[in-house]
Amino acid sequence: MPELPEVEAARRAIEENCIGKKIKRSVVADDAKVIDGVSPSDFEASLTGKTIVAAHRKGKNMWIQLDSPPFPSFQFGMAGAIYIKGVTVTKYKRSAVNDTDEWPSKYSKLFIELDNGLELSFTDKRRFAKVRLLKNPASVAPISELGPDALLEPLTEDELFKSLSKKKIGIKALILDQSFISGVGNWIADEVLYQARIHPLQSAASISKDSCAALHNSLKEVIRHSVEVDADCSRFPVIEKAVEVGADSSQFPSNWIFHSREKKPGKAFVDGKKIEFINAGGRTSAFVPELQKLSGEQAAKAAVKPQKRSSKKNKDEDDEPESEDEEIAKNAKPEGGKKTTQSRAKNPNTKRKSIENDDKSSDANDKKSATRKKSKGSSEVDEHQKGSKGHKKPPAKKKAQESEEDSDDDGEEEGEEEERVQVKGKKEVAKKVQTGRQTNKRAK
Repeated sequence: MPELPEVEAARRAIEENCIGKKIKRSVVADDAKVIDGVSPSDFEASLTGKTIVAAHRKGKNMWIQLDSPPFPSFQFGMAGAIYIKGVTVTKYKRSAVNDTDEWPSKYSKLFIELDNGLELSFTDKRRFAKVRLLKNPASVAPISELGPDALLEPLTEDELFKSLSKKKIGIKALILDQSFISGVGNWIADEVLYQARIHPLQSAASISKDSCAALHNSLKEVIRHSVEVDADCSRFPVIEKAVEVGADSSQFPSNWIFHSREKKPGKAFVDGKKIEFINAGGRTSAFVPELQKLSGEQAAKAAVKPQKRSSKKNKDEDDEPESEDEEIAKNAKPEGGKKTTQSRAKNPNTKRKSIENDDKSSDANDKKSATRKKSKGSSEVDEHQKGSKGHKKPPAKKKAQESEEDSDDDGEEEGEEEERVQVKGKKEVAKKVQTGRQTNKRAK
């Protein structure tokens, strides 16, 4: 993604090769997403016949000054780039084009042919750039809303410290803010903070005077060296395709985090120290925890957070064991067959259900006992009526049939006697069942 060094290299290429040249012909792409606020035909008519007077830049924005307004303005976005055909291959290779390259590129948004034979093209493969036609680009957004340029208008150390003291957001988020300092992008911000040994999430207002001095110095040095590498394009390899842009990373100091920030987590190291990646300012940020540590209250809070998690775990481990009823309720399987993990405290109905189940079990046992007693009582009545001890007890049904065969009168008397005994037995059983329930409840 083009940052200050890349845009500055494009500006210098135009300044050194196109100043004083007249625009012979121009072609503007029919792409309303990139060509902002003007039709291609109006744009072309405003450029043709004009002479290039100067090339200006602020932050990541550039505009070409002509001998009369309006002027073409370029916001580079994520993949914007300037290419010039006809520049000597040993100069400004970032903007140079080979004879074998497609020209103009199919991604060209503005093509200009100069009267000396040079040809210039602004390309944007990803279509996030903006090309505008403005009377005074510096006086309108987005350029008018930018903060001081990191290269051309650097803050003094005291100005930087005073500005930081008013900001409570993370330092990386702040220096990425183009209204604070313009031109700093993601990789430059990571490099500046690494060289200054400042954590990306450190609150700007909490940065000490010494750390601010280190930040001021690294910001100046990283920007200066990056611009030199990009502008001195004789150090770049030949561009094989017009749309490809990239500096020779070997020209950057070996102790820069720049060389490893694109590697996968766990495999990125600088000077033998591990690089980690976090989100800071809404961007993936590379930093070295061993060297870039939080300070002040943020360091204390960072140290307390894991301790809190540990304390909670210990508390759970040290809790008193649950009662037997609670363990049963926790491990009980519901109708679906799955274990429930709810504790008895979370389900107050569990105890009530347990008691009801116990009552039902007790009722079943009492009924079985009552049935046995009833059977025994019936047998005793039969034996008493038969009047013979030690004789085998016939079933009640068989005894009733025998009695009917003997005589109707005897059967009626025996039937009435048996009915009285059964009624009495049922009352006794009911009384015992009720007594058994009360006994079980008291026991529980």
